[in-house]
Amino acid sequence: MLKKTKAYWKKLEKELLASAKEKGIEESYFFQTTFHRYQMQLQIMDGLETAIEEHGPTVEKEYVKGRKNICINPAITEYNKTSNAANQTASVLLKLVQATGGEQKDEFMEFITK
Repeated sequence: MLKKTKAYWKKLEKELLASAKEKGIEESYFFQTTFHRYQMQLQIMDGLETAIEEHGPTVEKEYVKGRKNICINPAITEYNKTSNAANQTASVLLKLVQATGGEQKDEFMEFITK
């Protein structure tokens, strides 16, 4: 998997926050909660990446009578779900930053009515 350094992610985070500040939405409740959710999703994905690297793409499950079956690592499924959610959250963040003008409006109401 392609691992980026923490410095790389911090740089991108600063760029996004700078864009939000430029648009006047960095203190917006909707922007802040969405941004926080995105950060949490990235942290979850990082942990799942570590689990996949440690345990590999398959794991053994033990069923009744001690029989072992090889199956896909559940971390892969969770990683895919989390990455889809993170992509959607990133899309919302981009829409917020791109859609807002210089004047302070209720961006949540504008966003959901589009």
